Amino acid sequence: VQLQASGGGLVQAGDSLRLSCAASGRPISSYSIAWFRQAPGKEREFVSGIRRSASNEYYADSAKGRFTISRDNAKNTVYLQMNSLKPEDTALYYCAAAPGLILSAMRTASSYSYWGHGTQVTVSS
Repeated sequence: VQLQASGGGLVQAGDSLRLSCAASGRPISSYSIAWFRQAPGKEREFVSGIRRSASNEYYADSAKGRFTISRDNAKNTVYLQMNSLKPEDTALYYCAAAPGLILSAMRTASSYSYWGHGTQVTVSS
């Protein structure tokens, strides 16, 4: 499966963005999908994930209450709606896929076999 992330941009604190992760080559419904982000000088960190069943969503503490992950299997796309953005959300955002993951592995980058190129999110204060 190939992944293409898009939707990033330059916004002000408090604004919203919706990131998209479009899959090609295989149905996205076959994969657990996660969003990770990496800021300059920092390690890549888990933001949110959704399992194949789509009934299980997971968020980093920093994203809870502000971000929502969802999938549209008909469009072969997973979204990350980001509201109330903060300057500390500034990072390169990546989507990643894995055929199937146990819960404990969802937040670990090395669990994912497929990665898209990142999309830059910059939040100004």
